[in-house]
Amino acid sequence: MRALFSSRAKHDYLSDALTLLRGWTREGEQIRRTLVMDDTQHAALTERVKVVADALRLRPEISRRDRETQIRVGHGDGEPLTEGEVLLAARIEDAYRAVTEH
Repeated sequence: MRALFSSRAKHDYLSDALTLLRGWTREGEQIRRTLVMDDTQHAALTERVKVVADALRLRPEISRRDRETQIRVGHGDGEPLTEGEVLLAARIEDAYRAVTEH
């Protein structure tokens, strides 16, 4: 199925997928998200993200400042965003909802 997508079509597909991810912003070939959560929620989110990222063989950058968790996905070295990185962002959103629901 991947062979059916041209480079341009794949780019459009990823751009369309990114528009569905609320709160994520694109910075070149990286996407980022800032989440407000407490330390316990941050720890739970980080563990969930690690499991998914390991399965996808990706390494998001996760940092903590004040009450915010900042996440960056993508290489940032000129490599284009991949389907896996957009999928990881979607799974991070799922994990965020799961750890912040009361």
